Amino acid sequence: MTWIDFLGYAASASVLITFCMSTMVPLRVIAICSNVLFISFGALAHIYPVLVLHVVLLSVNITRLIQLQRLIKGVKAAHVRDLSVDNLLPFMSRRFVKAGQVLMTKGDKADRMYYLVNGRMEICELGKILESGAVLGEIGIFARDQKRTATVVCVSDCELYEMSESKAKQLYFQDRSFGLAVLQLIIARLMENMRLGQAAPERDEKEGAAAA
Repeated sequence: MTWIDFLGYAASASVLITFCMSTMVPLRVIAICSNVLFISFGALAHIYPVLVLHVVLLSVNITRLIQLQRLIKGVKAAHVRDLSVDNLLPFMSRRFVKAGQVLMTKGDKADRMYYLVNGRMEICELGKILESGAVLGEIGIFARDQKRTATVVCVSDCELYEMSESKAKQLYFQDRSFGLAVLQLIIARLMENMRLGQAAPERDEKEGAAAA
C-alpha cells in the first residue's frame, strides 16, 4: 500500500468516525482532521476536485469550531455572573411611582420588566417586601400567556428603571449571558414563590391558634 492509498483510507475512516460522534466539538475536530487528510490525498493523487472541496470545508469547520468554543465560553461565563443591571440601563427608561400606587395587577398583560433603584414594594399575594436592587416583572414577560402572576404595590415612593417586553426578548435571544441570567432568575423566583406560598397557610394557622 502506498502513502497515497493510506491517506485515502485514513481520510475515509475519519469521515466514518464523524458520523459516530454525538457531540459537536469532537465532531468538528475530527472533521477538520478529515479535511486535512483529504487535502493531502487530493494533492498527492492530483485529484483536484477533492482538494478544492476540502479546502473549503476546512475553513467552514474551523469557523464553526471557533463559534462553538465562543458559545461554550459565553455560557460558562453566564453561569458565574448574575444579571448585570449596569449593562441593561442603556436599554431602560427611568420612572417614579408614588407610595400606595399599584405597579402591576395579577392577570394584567405583562409588557414591562423593572429594576427597583430606591424604595420598597410588596408582592401582595405573598406578603413579600422587595427592597432596592430587586428585579421584578420578568416572569410575566416570558410566560406563555404573558400575564402578571402577582399584584405589586409600592409601600413607599419608588424609583424604577423599566424595560419593554420587546426589548427584553430581543436581548434574551441576542445575549446568551442575559438569557441565561434571566432564566436562572425566573427559576429562583418561582421556587421562592412556591416556598412562600406553602409557608403562608402554616403561618396563618399558627397565628389563628395563638389568637384563640
